[in-house]
Amino acid sequence: MARGAEEETVAWRYFCRDVMPFAAMVLVECVTVGSNTLFKAATLRGLSFYVFVFYTYVVGTLVLLPLSLIFGRSTRLPPAKSPLFFKIFLLAFLGFMVGIIGAKGIEYSSPTLSSAISNLTPAFTFTLAVIFRMEQVVLRSSSTQAKIIGTIVSISGALVV
Repeated sequence: MARGAEEETVAWRYFCRDVMPFAAMVLVECVTVGSNTLFKAATLRGLSFYVFVFYTYVVGTLVLLPLSLIFGRSTRLPPAKSPLFFKIFLLAFLGFMVGIIGAKGIEYSSPTLSSAISNLTPAFTFTLAVIFRMEQVVLRSSSTQAKIIGTIVSISGALVV
């Protein structure tokens, strides 16, 4: 009986550590593509993109708020001071503007192009990290080689589309 419970624990750890992140990435990509396609269909029928972005934020809030209450932190939060509020405001503003700009871009192009461009995010992140010296490029390192190959593959994939 103890061996079965131990095997179940190992299987659960494997599932949480290896399978869940991959499944979450696939789910996020599917939701993004679905949202872009839904947005294009809604705007072709006359829905304002401001309203669609608002609905997107409402759905995001309704999904994430209960999850944050269920899986909340067990540690204390940092003290509420003005630099923290400034960072929260800046991130919220940038997130909102990216949503508006992305929606306006989809209005003028196709959801396929939007999905291809969103796949460039890791490449841009790595490139900016190298430019701002937050990432060191050691060509003999396997992790650096994987990042460079991933950047080249994601840019090549976006160019093919």
